[in-house]
Amino acid sequence: MKLNRLMMGAALAFGLTGAAFAQTSALSPTPPMGWNDWAHYECRYTADTILANARALVSTGLAARGYDRVTIDDCWMAKHRNAKGELAPNLKRFPHGIAPVAKAVQAMGLKFGIYEDSGSETCGGFAGSGEAPSGGHAHFKQDMRQFASWGVDYVKLDGCNVRVPEGVSQNDAYRKAYADASAAIKASGTKMIFLESAPAYFQGTPAWYDVLGWVGQYGQLWREGSDIAVYNPKHPSRSRFHSVEWNYVYNRPLGRYQKPGNWNDPDFIIGGDAGMSLAQTRSQVALWAMMSAPLVLSVDVAKLSPASIKVIGNKAVIAVDQDKLGATASLVRRTPSSDVLLKWLADGDYALAVFNHGKQPVNVDLPLTDLGFASAAACHLGLRNLWTGARQTDVHALKAQVLPDDTVIWRVRPSAACGDATHTGAIVMTVPGSWKDPAARKIDNYARCLSAKGAVERCRGDASERWTASATGQLHANGKCLAEADGQPTLASCAGSAAQHWIYRRNGNLVNAADHRCLGVVATKAGPMRWQMQTCGHNVATQIWSLPG
Repeated sequence: MKLNRLMMGAALAFGLTGAAFAQTSALSPTPPMGWNDWAHYECRYTADTILANARALVSTGLAARGYDRVTIDDCWMAKHRNAKGELAPNLKRFPHGIAPVAKAVQAMGLKFGIYEDSGSETCGGFAGSGEAPSGGHAHFKQDMRQFASWGVDYVKLDGCNVRVPEGVSQNDAYRKAYADASAAIKASGTKMIFLESAPAYFQGTPAWYDVLGWVGQYGQLWREGSDIAVYNPKHPSRSRFHSVEWNYVYNRPLGRYQKPGNWNDPDFIIGGDAGMSLAQTRSQVALWAMMSAPLVLSVDVAKLSPASIKVIGNKAVIAVDQDKLGATASLVRRTPSSDVLLKWLADGDYALAVFNHGKQPVNVDLPLTDLGFASAAACHLGLRNLWTGARQTDVHALKAQVLPDDTVIWRVRPSAACGDATHTGAIVMTVPGSWKDPAARKIDNYARCLSAKGAVERCRGDASERWTASATGQLHANGKCLAEADGQPTLASCAGSAAQHWIYRRNGNLVNAADHRCLGVVATKAGPMRWQMQTCGHNVATQIWSLPG
C-alpha cells in the first residue's frame, strides 16, 4: 500500500522504528468490536441480562455490522475459589454457571469474552487471578485453561490489587503479572484476544509511557487511562459526555503506540445510552473511528432508539474504524471550540472529521493546504458525508457548520493533482499535572499547542500552530524549520543540517540530532510556557510531544 509505505517512511525518519510499525499478527488485525455489561449495569446484572443483550445485538442488526462479541465484566465470580482452587460463579447471578451462558451466546452466532484481574482480587472484591498479598502462586494458567474450556476468545484483565513485592517497582510487578497471564493464554491452547488494563493504573505518572511501551508485547489492546462514565440509575438523565471528551483527548495523542494488531482502548461506546444525546452519540462513534479504537458497546441494547442504532451501526463509519491501515487521526487544527482531524486510509482515501466541543455552532472554512494537500489550483477533493451520504465534488476548501457536541465525518478522495497529504497539523503537549485536576480534564486545559513563536499555549488554531513533519526529520512552520542554535530552539531557513533534524522517540521526546538534547518547555512568571533545549529526562512531562501524522 503506497500510503502505508509513505507513513512508515515519515515515521522512521522520526525514530519510530521496530515495534511501532512491526507487521501485525492475525489475532486482532482490526480493532475489536462487541458489547460489555459494565458501563450500563456495573454489578447489577444476571445471566438473563447478558443473554437479553446478546439477543438484542442480533435483532437490531448490530451483530451483523461487527458488534458480535459479548463480554462479561467484573462481579461474575464468587468471592472465593472452590475446593479445587477453581473460579466459581456467583450463583445469584449465574445459578447454572458460566458455561451454559457462553454456549447460549455462541449458539446465536456470537463470540464470548470474560473479565478477570491480575491482582489477588478484582476491583469489585471478587476472586482474582494474581498472587495473594502475602505472596505465593498466581492462578493464571488454571484460569486461562478454564476460560478455554468455555470457548472464551477474549480476556479483559484488570489491574486492581496487584502484589508489589518489597524492592520491586510497581512497573516491574505489573509487567510480570501481565507477561505471566499472556504466557498462560498461549499455554491454554486457545487463541484469545488479550485486553490489558495495566496502563490505566499509571496515568499521570512518568511510568505511564514505560507501561505503554511494553503492553503490546503481551496483548492486543490496552486500557490506558480513565474509565468512561457509568450509567447511574438514580440519575438516568445526567450527562455523561464529559467523559467521552476526556477519554478522546487523552487517547488521541497516543497513536504512536498503536499499529494493526495492537490497539489503544479509550473504553466503551456509551452512545445511545442514557445521558447521551444523538449528537453526542455521533461524536463518540466518529471520534473512536477516527482513532481506530475498539468499538465495544456498553449500553442497554434493547433500549437503543432506531436513530441511535443507525448511528452506531453506520457501515461507512465502521469501515473507517476497521480500516486495515490502523492509523490514528492527525490533529490538523484545534481551536477553543473545535478539532479538525484527518486520518489516512489504506485505499488512498482519507477520513476527515470536525468535532465541535464548544457551546455554539462552529463554521469551518479551511484551505486544502491546511489539510496537508498541495497548493496546486487543480487540487480538489471529493467528499462524502458519512452520516447523510451527501456527496460534494470539486471541493477546494473545507466549509461546514457543526452544531455543539456534534461531529461531522467525511470520506475524502483527493484529485491526482493534490498528491499525498503531508503530515500537517498541531504539535501538542499534555499540561503537566493536569490529569489529577478534574477541572483540567477539558480539551483546552489538558493539552497545549506548540507555536512557532516559541511558546506552548492554549490552542488557537492559527497559522503559527500549523507544523509539517517531513520524511527527512524536519519540522516546518511559517516557511522555516525548527532548529537548535547556540543551545536554544529557533526557526531558521531550511538547510537540511543536523541542527534541523529531529528524532521522534516512541515516548514522545523530540531529540535534536546535533546536540542530542530534547525540545522542552519552561514555565514563565506570566504568559505561556516558552520552548527550551533541555537534557533529556525519563518521561519528563515537559518534554513529551504528539506530532501530526
